[in-house]
Amino acid sequence: MTVTVLPIYETDFRPEASLAKVMNERLRKLAEELQNEHLRALTMAGEPADDVVVYLSYNPKYTVRWRIVNDVPAQVDEYVSMKCAKMGFIKWKTVVVNIFKGNE
Repeated sequence: MTVTVLPIYETDFRPEASLAKVMNERLRKLAEELQNEHLRALTMAGEPADDVVVYLSYNPKYTVRWRIVNDVPAQVDEYVSMKCAKMGFIKWKTVVVNIFKGNE
């Protein structure tokens, strides 16, 4: 299984330039650590063609949040959730509203 952790630097808020630089560097290091150390065991799981993609970002309170952006088995989701919780990350909650208009 291929594991990819991507830091997302765009946020819902705009920190000062100097703070943004420090935050972005920290986020990059955390993404690298999560991918190369904490989720390394997943590289031996599943089929070689399988993959898991995790986004990391900051919320407005400067807490690191995470989310898996592709379809993965429940056990992979649970494993990533456990590892992210141990690192102090919170689950990235998104508001998705799907409006389906029938044959109007």
